[in-house]
Amino acid sequence: MLLTQLPEDVLYQVLLYLGAKDLGRLSQVSKSLHGFVNRDAVWKKLAKECLNTGITRNGTDIYPDIPLKERVRIAQNWFNGVCKSSLPLKWKTKLLPWLQLDMDVLYISQAAHIRGYHLDRDSKKLRRSPSEIYSGHQGDVCRFVLSDSHLISAGSDGNILVHSRRGGVSLRLSGHSQEVNCLDSKDGLIISGSRDRTARVWTLSSYSPRATIAMFDRVWSVAISPTLSSFVTGTACCENFFPLRIWDVERSACLCHLGSDFRRGAGVLDILFESPFQLLTCGYDTFVRLWDLRLSPQRCVMEWEEPHDSTLYCIQTDGNNMIASGSSLYGVVRLWDKRQTKCLQVFQLSRDAASSPVYCLRLSSSHLYAALASALHSLDFRQNTTSS
Repeated sequence: MLLTQLPEDVLYQVLLYLGAKDLGRLSQVSKSLHGFVNRDAVWKKLAKECLNTGITRNGTDIYPDIPLKERVRIAQNWFNGVCKSSLPLKWKTKLLPWLQLDMDVLYISQAAHIRGYHLDRDSKKLRRSPSEIYSGHQGDVCRFVLSDSHLISAGSDGNILVHSRRGGVSLRLSGHSQEVNCLDSKDGLIISGSRDRTARVWTLSSYSPRATIAMFDRVWSVAISPTLSSFVTGTACCENFFPLRIWDVERSACLCHLGSDFRRGAGVLDILFESPFQLLTCGYDTFVRLWDLRLSPQRCVMEWEEPHDSTLYCIQTDGNNMIASGSSLYGVVRLWDKRQTKCLQVFQLSRDAASSPVYCLRLSSSHLYAALASALHSLDFRQNTTSS
Protein backbone atom coordinates (compact mmCIF):
# COMPACT_ATOMS: atom_id res chain seq x y z
CA MET A 1 0.00 0.00 0.00
CA LEU A 2 1.27 3.45 -0.95
CA LEU A 3 1.46 6.23 1.63
CA THR A 4 -1.16 8.20 -0.30
CA GLN A 5 -3.56 5.26 -0.09
CA LEU A 6 -3.73 5.39 3.70
CA PRO A 7 -6.90 6.82 5.23
CA GLU A 8 -6.39 10.51 6.03
CA ASP A 9 -6.74 10.03 9.79
CA VAL A 10 -4.07 7.30 9.74
CA LEU A 11 -1.76 9.37 7.52
CA TYR A 12 -2.20 12.31 9.88
CA GLN A 13 -1.09 10.17 12.85
CA VAL A 14 1.98 9.00 10.90
CA LEU A 15 3.02 12.56 10.04
CA LEU A 16 2.90 13.60 13.69
CA TYR A 17 6.19 11.72 14.14
CA LEU A 18 8.02 13.79 11.48
CA GLY A 19 10.05 16.94 12.01
CA ALA A 20 9.95 20.14 9.94
CA LYS A 21 12.65 19.08 7.45
CA ASP A 22 11.06 15.66 6.88
CA LEU A 23 7.63 17.21 6.34
CA GLY A 24 9.11 19.70 3.90
CA ARG A 25 10.75 16.94 1.88
CA LEU A 26 7.63 14.80 1.95
CA SER A 27 5.54 17.66 0.56
CA GLN A 28 7.75 17.62 -2.56
CA VAL A 29 7.00 13.96 -3.40
CA SER A 30 3.65 14.49 -5.12
CA LYS A 31 0.83 16.99 -5.53
CA SER A 32 -1.52 15.01 -3.33
CA LEU A 33 1.03 14.77 -0.49
CA HIS A 34 1.92 18.43 -0.94
CA GLY A 35 -1.68 19.43 -0.38
CA PHE A 36 -2.10 17.19 2.65
CA VAL A 37 1.22 18.04 4.31
CA ASN A 38 0.58 21.77 3.98
CA ARG A 39 -2.56 21.60 6.10
CA ASP A 40 -2.31 23.47 9.40
CA ALA A 41 -3.49 20.39 11.32
CA VAL A 42 -0.32 18.54 10.29
CA TRP A 43 1.92 21.30 11.64
CA LYS A 44 0.06 22.26 14.81
CA LYS A 45 1.78 19.84 17.20
CA LEU A 46 5.19 20.83 15.86
CA ALA A 47 4.28 24.51 15.99
CA LYS A 48 3.37 24.31 19.66
CA GLU A 49 6.89 23.09 20.44
CA CYS A 50 8.56 25.87 18.45
CA LEU A 51 9.19 29.52 19.34
CA ASN A 52 6.77 32.31 18.45
CA THR A 53 4.53 30.41 16.02
CA GLY A 54 1.39 32.02 17.44
CA ILE A 55 0.18 28.81 19.09
CA THR A 56 -0.14 29.63 22.78
CA ARG A 57 0.18 27.21 25.67
CA ASN A 58 -3.61 26.76 25.80
CA GLY A 59 -3.80 26.09 22.03
CA THR A 60 -5.09 29.48 20.89
CA ASP A 61 -3.88 30.54 17.44
CA ILE A 62 -2.86 34.22 17.42
CA TYR A 63 -2.06 34.38 13.68
CA PRO A 64 -4.69 32.19 11.96
CA ASP A 65 -4.20 33.94 8.60
CA ILE A 66 -0.57 32.78 8.26
CA PRO A 67 0.00 29.11 7.27
CA LEU A 68 1.51 27.12 10.11
CA LYS A 69 4.16 25.64 7.82
CA GLU A 70 5.50 29.14 7.16
CA ARG A 71 5.42 30.02 10.86
CA VAL A 72 7.37 26.89 11.76
CA ARG A 73 10.00 27.82 9.15
CA ILE A 74 10.33 31.31 10.65
CA ALA A 75 10.41 29.81 14.16
CA GLN A 76 13.65 28.05 13.26
CA ASN A 77 15.15 31.47 12.53
CA TRP A 78 14.01 32.78 15.92
CA PHE A 79 15.68 29.78 17.55
CA ASN A 80 18.92 30.18 15.58
CA GLY A 81 19.01 33.98 15.69
CA VAL A 82 18.83 34.37 11.91
CA CYS A 83 17.44 37.81 11.10
CA LYS A 84 17.97 41.08 9.28
CA SER A 85 18.33 44.26 11.32
CA SER A 86 17.06 47.68 10.23
CA LEU A 87 16.30 51.15 11.62
CA PRO A 88 12.77 52.14 10.54
CA LEU A 89 12.81 55.36 12.61
CA LYS A 90 15.48 57.66 14.06
CA TRP A 91 15.25 60.95 15.98
CA LYS A 92 17.78 63.42 17.40
CA THR A 93 16.55 64.00 20.95
CA LYS A 94 16.95 61.13 23.40
CA LEU A 95 13.56 59.92 24.60
CA LEU A 96 11.93 57.14 26.62
CA PRO A 97 9.65 55.71 23.90
CA TRP A 98 6.93 53.11 24.34
CA LEU A 99 5.41 50.78 21.74
CA GLN A 100 2.15 49.01 20.98
CA LEU A 101 1.48 46.77 17.98
CA ASP A 102 -2.08 46.41 16.72
CA MET A 103 -2.41 44.21 13.64
CA ASP A 104 -0.55 46.15 10.91
CA VAL A 105 -0.11 49.41 12.82
CA LEU A 106 2.85 50.10 15.10
CA TYR A 107 2.31 52.89 17.65
CA ILE A 108 5.25 54.69 19.22
CA SER A 109 5.37 57.48 21.79
CA GLN A 110 7.82 60.29 21.08
CA ALA A 111 7.88 63.09 23.68
CA ALA A 112 4.29 64.36 24.07
CA HIS A 113 2.94 62.61 20.96
CA ILE A 114 1.94 59.09 19.98
CA ARG A 115 2.18 58.21 16.31
CA GLY A 116 0.74 55.22 14.50
CA TYR A 117 2.63 53.88 11.47
CA HIS A 118 1.12 51.40 9.04
CA LEU A 119 3.25 48.37 8.20
CA ASP A 120 3.36 47.40 4.55
CA ARG A 121 1.37 44.22 4.07
CA ASP A 122 4.16 42.27 2.36
CA SER A 123 7.48 43.90 3.28
CA LYS A 124 6.34 44.83 6.81
CA LYS A 125 8.28 48.10 6.48
CA LEU A 126 6.96 51.19 8.25
CA ARG A 127 5.43 53.74 5.93
CA ARG A 128 7.18 57.10 6.00
CA SER A 129 4.32 59.18 7.38
CA PRO A 130 2.19 58.32 10.43
CA SER A 131 -1.45 57.54 9.74
CA GLU A 132 -2.52 58.55 13.27
CA ILE A 133 -1.23 61.11 15.79
CA TYR A 134 -2.43 61.46 19.39
CA SER A 135 -1.48 64.51 21.45
CA GLY A 136 -2.65 66.43 24.52
CA HIS A 137 -0.07 65.88 27.27
CA GLN A 138 1.92 68.84 28.58
CA GLY A 139 4.91 66.55 29.14
CA ASP A 140 6.29 63.31 27.76
CA VAL A 141 4.10 60.24 27.36
CA CYS A 142 5.34 57.61 29.83
CA ARG A 143 3.07 54.69 28.86
CA PHE A 144 0.04 53.99 26.69
CA VAL A 145 -2.26 51.05 26.03
CA LEU A 146 -4.74 50.20 23.28
CA SER A 147 -8.27 48.88 23.25
CA ASP A 148 -10.59 48.40 20.28
CA SER A 149 -12.08 51.86 20.75
CA HIS A 150 -9.55 53.86 22.79
CA LEU A 151 -5.89 54.72 23.18
CA ILE A 152 -5.15 55.53 26.82
CA SER A 153 -1.94 57.38 27.67
CA ALA A 154 -0.16 58.31 30.90
CA GLY A 155 2.10 61.34 31.03
CA SER A 156 4.81 63.06 33.02
CA ASP A 157 2.29 65.88 33.55
CA GLY A 158 0.40 63.61 35.98
CA ASN A 159 -2.58 63.19 33.65
CA ILE A 160 -4.18 60.21 31.93
CA LEU A 161 -5.74 60.88 28.54
CA VAL A 162 -8.39 58.63 27.05
CA HIS A 163 -8.29 59.17 23.29
CA SER A 164 -11.06 57.91 21.06
CA ARG A 165 -9.43 56.01 18.21
CA ARG A 166 -12.01 57.63 15.97
CA GLY A 167 -10.50 61.02 16.77
CA GLY A 168 -10.20 63.49 19.65
CA VAL A 169 -9.58 63.30 23.39
CA SER A 170 -12.73 61.99 25.02
CA LEU A 171 -11.58 62.08 28.66
CA ARG A 172 -8.85 63.62 30.83
CA LEU A 173 -8.25 61.89 34.16
CA SER A 174 -6.46 64.07 36.71
CA GLY A 175 -5.50 63.02 40.21
CA HIS A 176 -1.86 62.06 40.37
CA SER A 177 0.42 64.80 41.69
CA GLN A 178 3.53 63.55 39.84
CA GLU A 179 4.31 61.69 36.62
CA VAL A 180 2.27 58.59 35.86
CA ASN A 181 4.95 55.96 35.25
CA CYS A 182 2.73 53.02 34.34
CA LEU A 183 -0.73 52.14 33.12
CA ASP A 184 -2.88 49.18 32.17
CA SER A 185 -6.44 48.93 30.93
CA LYS A 186 -8.89 46.11 30.17
CA ASP A 187 -12.63 46.21 29.45
CA GLY A 188 -13.11 49.76 30.71
CA LEU A 189 -10.99 49.27 33.85
CA ILE A 190 -7.86 51.44 34.18
CA ILE A 191 -5.06 51.03 36.72
CA SER A 192 -2.35 53.68 37.00
CA GLY A 193 0.81 53.96 39.08
CA SER A 194 2.81 57.07 39.81
CA ARG A 195 5.96 58.55 41.24
CA ASP A 196 3.62 60.12 43.81
CA ARG A 197 3.56 56.70 45.54
CA THR A 198 -0.04 55.87 44.77
CA ALA A 199 -1.89 53.47 42.50
CA ARG A 200 -5.34 54.50 41.29
CA VAL A 201 -8.32 52.60 39.97
CA TRP A 202 -10.37 54.32 37.25
CA THR A 203 -13.14 53.53 34.81
CA LEU A 204 -13.83 54.95 31.37
CA SER A 205 -17.09 56.43 32.63
CA SER A 206 -15.77 58.63 35.46
CA TYR A 207 -13.52 61.67 35.77
CA SER A 208 -12.23 60.81 39.25
CA PRO A 209 -10.53 57.66 40.56
CA ARG A 210 -12.76 54.95 41.98
CA ALA A 211 -10.02 54.17 44.50
CA THR A 212 -6.63 55.53 45.52
CA ILE A 213 -4.16 53.13 47.13
CA ALA A 214 -1.22 54.45 49.15
CA MET A 215 1.80 52.42 48.04
CA PHE A 216 4.45 54.21 50.16
CA ASP A 217 6.90 53.76 47.30
CA ARG A 218 7.20 54.85 43.68
CA VAL A 219 5.15 52.65 41.35
CA TRP A 220 7.04 51.51 38.24
CA SER A 221 4.70 48.89 36.76
CA VAL A 222 1.12 47.61 36.88
CA ALA A 223 -0.76 44.78 35.17
CA ILE A 224 -4.44 43.78 35.29
CA SER A 225 -5.26 40.08 35.55
CA PRO A 226 -7.17 38.61 32.57
CA THR A 227 -9.98 37.81 35.05
CA LEU A 228 -10.31 41.58 35.84
CA SER A 229 -10.69 40.71 39.52
CA SER A 230 -7.17 41.69 40.58
CA PHE A 231 -4.08 43.60 39.51
CA VAL A 232 -0.36 43.52 40.29
CA THR A 233 1.86 46.47 41.17
CA GLY A 234 5.63 46.69 40.94
CA THR A 235 7.36 49.34 43.04
CA ALA A 236 10.87 50.75 43.43
CA CYS A 237 11.68 48.61 46.49
CA CYS A 238 13.22 51.60 48.26
CA GLU A 239 11.05 51.30 51.35
CA ASN A 240 10.24 48.42 53.69
CA PHE A 241 7.51 47.03 51.44
CA PHE A 242 7.55 44.09 49.08
CA PRO A 243 7.89 45.39 45.51
CA LEU A 244 5.39 42.90 44.01
CA ARG A 245 1.87 42.96 45.42
CA ILE A 246 -1.49 41.67 44.21
CA TRP A 247 -4.62 43.77 44.85
CA ASP A 248 -8.34 43.06 44.76
CA VAL A 249 -10.03 45.39 42.26
CA GLU A 250 -13.35 45.73 44.09
CA ARG A 251 -11.98 46.19 47.62
CA SER A 252 -8.62 47.81 46.71
CA ALA A 253 -7.13 45.51 49.35
CA CYS A 254 -3.78 43.73 49.17
CA LEU A 255 -4.33 40.00 48.62
CA CYS A 256 -0.70 38.92 48.93
CA HIS A 257 2.86 39.76 47.97
CA LEU A 258 5.11 37.79 45.64
CA GLY A 259 8.61 36.77 46.64
CA SER A 260 10.50 37.20 49.87
CA ASP A 261 14.15 37.91 49.07
CA PHE A 262 14.21 41.11 46.98
CA ARG A 263 17.17 43.29 47.87
CA ARG A 264 16.70 47.01 48.49
CA GLY A 265 16.45 48.92 45.21
CA ALA A 266 15.37 45.83 43.24
CA GLY A 267 12.42 47.65 41.67
CA VAL A 268 10.06 45.88 39.25
CA LEU A 269 9.95 47.62 35.86
CA ASP A 270 7.66 45.36 33.83
CA ILE A 271 4.87 42.87 34.56
CA LEU A 272 3.16 40.67 32.00
CA PHE A 273 0.30 38.20 32.55
CA GLU A 274 0.50 35.07 30.40
CA SER A 275 -2.68 33.57 31.85
CA PRO A 276 -4.96 34.25 34.84
CA PHE A 277 -2.51 32.23 36.97
CA GLN A 278 0.92 32.97 35.50
CA LEU A 279 2.84 36.21 35.15
CA LEU A 280 6.33 37.33 34.22
CA THR A 281 8.28 40.13 35.90
CA CYS A 282 11.64 41.86 35.43
CA GLY A 283 13.52 44.83 36.80
CA TYR A 284 16.60 46.12 38.56
CA ASP A 285 17.55 42.78 40.09
CA THR A 286 18.53 41.47 36.58
CA PHE A 287 16.14 38.48 36.61
CA VAL A 288 13.14 37.50 34.52
CA ARG A 289 10.84 35.57 36.86
CA LEU A 290 7.81 33.40 36.19
CA TRP A 291 5.21 33.27 38.97
CA ASP A 292 2.35 30.77 39.29
CA LEU A 293 -0.42 32.16 41.49
CA ARG A 294 -1.79 28.67 42.13
CA LEU A 295 1.38 27.80 44.05
CA SER A 296 3.21 29.44 46.93
CA PRO A 297 3.57 33.19 46.36
CA GLN A 298 6.87 33.18 48.26
CA ARG A 299 8.87 31.68 45.39
CA CYS A 300 8.80 32.00 41.62
CA VAL A 301 8.56 28.77 39.64
CA MET A 302 11.33 29.69 37.19
CA GLU A 303 13.88 32.45 36.71
CA TRP A 304 16.35 33.55 34.07
CA GLU A 305 19.31 35.79 34.94
CA GLU A 306 20.72 38.49 32.67
CA PRO A 307 24.34 37.28 32.24
CA HIS A 308 25.96 40.72 32.36
CA ASP A 309 24.13 41.85 35.51
CA SER A 310 22.20 44.53 33.62
CA THR A 311 18.82 45.93 34.62
CA LEU A 312 15.97 44.47 32.57
CA TYR A 313 13.62 47.21 31.40
CA CYS A 314 11.02 45.20 29.52
CA ILE A 315 9.81 41.72 28.57
CA GLN A 316 7.57 40.19 25.94
CA THR A 317 6.40 36.61 25.43
CA ASP A 318 4.90 34.50 22.67
CA GLY A 319 2.43 33.05 25.19
CA ASN A 320 4.17 29.69 25.02
CA ASN A 321 7.91 28.93 25.01
CA MET A 322 9.72 32.20 24.21
CA ILE A 323 10.59 35.29 26.24
CA ALA A 324 12.27 38.41 24.87
CA SER A 325 13.97 40.80 27.30
CA GLY A 326 15.42 44.29 26.87
CA SER A 327 18.49 45.30 28.89
CA SER A 328 19.74 48.63 30.22
CA LEU A 329 23.08 48.66 28.37
CA TYR A 330 23.97 48.84 24.66
CA GLY A 331 20.50 48.03 23.41
CA VAL A 332 20.86 44.35 24.24
CA VAL A 333 17.86 42.14 23.45
CA ARG A 334 17.90 38.52 24.57
CA LEU A 335 15.70 35.61 23.51
CA TRP A 336 15.03 32.91 26.08
CA ASP A 337 13.54 29.45 25.69
CA LYS A 338 11.59 28.73 28.87
CA ARG A 339 12.71 25.11 28.71
CA GLN A 340 16.32 26.22 29.16
CA THR A 341 18.03 28.29 31.84
CA LYS A 342 20.67 29.92 29.62
CA CYS A 343 20.04 32.69 27.12
CA LEU A 344 19.19 31.35 23.65
CA GLN A 345 20.14 34.37 21.48
CA VAL A 346 21.50 37.87 22.06
CA PHE A 347 21.32 40.92 19.79
CA GLN A 348 23.25 44.13 20.48
CA LEU A 349 21.21 46.79 18.73
CA SER A 350 23.09 49.91 19.84
CA ARG A 351 26.43 50.38 18.08
CA ASP A 352 27.00 53.93 19.34
CA ALA A 353 29.53 54.85 22.01
CA ALA A 354 26.63 56.17 24.09
CA SER A 355 24.71 53.22 25.52
CA SER A 356 20.91 53.08 25.47
CA PRO A 357 18.47 50.84 27.30
CA VAL A 358 15.81 48.92 25.43
CA TYR A 359 12.72 50.69 26.75
CA CYS A 360 10.08 48.57 25.06
CA LEU A 361 9.72 45.42 22.93
CA ARG A 362 6.92 44.16 20.70
CA LEU A 363 6.64 40.91 18.74
CA SER A 364 4.82 39.79 15.63
CA SER A 365 5.09 36.35 14.03
CA SER A 366 8.11 37.44 11.99
CA HIS A 367 9.48 40.65 13.56
CA LEU A 368 10.83 42.01 16.80
CA TYR A 369 10.53 45.78 17.34
CA ALA A 370 12.70 47.47 19.97
CA ALA A 371 12.47 51.10 21.11
CA LEU A 372 15.78 52.67 22.18
CA ALA A 373 16.53 56.25 23.24
CA SER A 374 16.99 57.63 19.74
CA ALA A 375 15.79 54.94 17.32
CA LEU A 376 13.30 52.21 16.58
CA HIS A 377 15.01 48.94 15.67
CA SER A 378 13.47 46.08 13.71
CA LEU A 379 14.64 42.46 13.46
CA ASP A 380 13.14 40.55 10.53
CA PHE A 381 13.24 36.75 11.00
CA ARG A 382 11.74 35.80 7.62
CA GLN A 383 15.13 35.03 6.05
CA ASN A 384 15.29 31.96 3.80
CA THR A 385 17.91 29.58 5.14
CA THR A 386 16.52 26.13 4.21
CA SER A 387 15.20 24.59 1.04
CA SER A 388 12.20 23.02 2.74
